Amino acid sequence: MGYKILKKVELCPNQYELTIHAPFVTRNAKAGQFIILRVDENGERIPLTIADYNRENGELTIVFMAVGYTTKSLAKLNAGDEIADVVGPLGQPTHIEKYGTVVCLAGGYGAAPCYLIAKAFKDAGNKVYMIMGARNKDLIFWQDKMKNACSELFITTDDGTLGTKGFVTNVLDDIMAKEKVDYAIAVGPMPMMRAVADLTRGKGIKTEASMNPIMVDGTGMCGACRVTVGGKVKFACVDGPDFDAHEIDFDEVINRTKIYKDYEKKRDEGCNLYKLADAVKK
Repeated sequence: MGYKILKKVELCPNQYELTIHAPFVTRNAKAGQFIILRVDENGERIPLTIADYNRENGELTIVFMAVGYTTKSLAKLNAGDEIADVVGPLGQPTHIEKYGTVVCLAGGYGAAPCYLIAKAFKDAGNKVYMIMGARNKDLIFWQDKMKNACSELFITTDDGTLGTKGFVTNVLDDIMAKEKVDYAIAVGPMPMMRAVADLTRGKGIKTEASMNPIMVDGTGMCGACRVTVGGKVKFACVDGPDFDAHEIDFDEVINRTKIYKDYEKKRDEGCNLYKLADAVKK
């Protein structure tokens, strides 16, 4: 029996929100955790952050960008269709406590996981600033929803078509110049999270990054999602995804991710060598 899709929304070009009936997942889901799904019985396993949930109705919300084979297949499904497998919640939830002033920084579709994180920090009594960044206004979503989850919302776009022109770090720098920030968490592309870590380093601001390296099994068995934190090897799927941003070896993670992306690109382009490798694996 599959997991029924209850609702599908195209948030912006090539980016979708799915609401799935998954009561066994929502029963214990918390901010910062993720699920792994398979679109069909022959599909690959992909991790997606839990964007929202309704425990009472057993409704799980995920947000994804259709960029690879599996996410493109997922994007073809509609309300009423079923997903073969949904496993979760996985990973460690974001550690929520009352710090004082908290800044959540979301790059691109990182806004989806940041919603629950910001809401949890606000509910814990923190003053929460949310900074959402994207290349242009067409890639910004959940503005109204995010306003309810934080104390104040800021939006940045690379081209200045919405909010402040520039990057999320520009707004973070302005906030730090005006008041004391006690905690920051970044969710988004690796370069963006590294930039946040560099900006808060040495300023006494506890800073975490939600790591999204390649994952396969999601239970710490394969080691594909390993990251070096403070000189020690950690697995994003079981030890994370949140880690001390000042201790992460971002160069290593970015280089390893690039290897996988280069492989996927060559495979999608139809390189015979990679088709052969895939056939051997099967």
